[in-house]
Amino acid sequence: MAAIVAAVLLAATGCLTPLTSQQPLTPVPAPAIPLAGAYEPGAPGSWSQIAEFTDVTGVKPRIVVYYSSWNEPFSTSFAQTAWDHDAYVLVQLEPKGVTLASIAAGGSDAYLRSYADDVVAFGHPVILSFGHEMNGTWYSWGYGHTAPATFVAAWRHVVRVFRAAGAANVTWLWTVNSIQGASSSLRQWWPGAAWASWTGIAGYLYRATDSFGSVFGSTIADIRTFSSAPLLIAETAVGTTTDRESQIGALFAGVRTERLAGVVWFDAAQHAGLYHQDWRLEDDPAACAAFTAAVATYLGSGGGVHA
Repeated sequence: MAAIVAAVLLAATGCLTPLTSQQPLTPVPAPAIPLAGAYEPGAPGSWSQIAEFTDVTGVKPRIVVYYSSWNEPFSTSFAQTAWDHDAYVLVQLEPKGVTLASIAAGGSDAYLRSYADDVVAFGHPVILSFGHEMNGTWYSWGYGHTAPATFVAAWRHVVRVFRAAGAANVTWLWTVNSIQGASSSLRQWWPGAAWASWTGIAGYLYRATDSFGSVFGSTIADIRTFSSAPLLIAETAVGTTTDRESQIGALFAGVRTERLAGVVWFDAAQHAGLYHQDWRLEDDPAACAAFTAAVATYLGSGGGVHA
């Protein structure tokens, strides 16, 4: 009886039916139209800022991001809320306070198995990125701190643990920083096509002179020399420059022209100089209008919406 009641409630609220043995786990399909995504600082603890983002911009994100510290469990409740709002959750797993060598050697396997089990139990597609922006110098797992071969070994080990747990619903996103502001030797960090589902780039338009091409062009071209996987702009925003509105339009035009998987707007207020500006749209009506128009023009409804 409880199962019948639950099924009726799910149907009434428009939610997807629960996972059963007849419903295989599947990853995120390659989108036919680029997906619009967003990061809000309140995630995964709250959905309220994402709701506000939608209210102000009129854009319903199809990807929502949160950053996860090492040994922090998978946020099933946030992932489910995202799914109920027609969005995929993208988790940036950050190996802080642990060495990549120890991860590769199995030192974090208990944590990874528990995490993988929770992702399997969730049952819907999840995008996972491990050790993002490793070609930059600012993270302990990155360039100048960890050898690329060690990163690759850790990446492959994490994927093996998830595969052993049956987590076929994971889309593995390998995310680098734009080579405009980091090491240009990307291939040395690449785990191989068998180990990464999508590729991703983090990069920002800091100045009025920045363009989609200057920030992302060389990085996209480099990645495409060794990977044909869907490519996502996994973290970006346009700074409070004198030409912010046109730059936002050009950003989305570039995403569509390059046939990328999507673009995730980093909607956070930072106040620490050129590289950490106030990226939010909510307090800038002109930029907000430009964002809304750009999504409508180049992405339509956001593309790739799951049922």
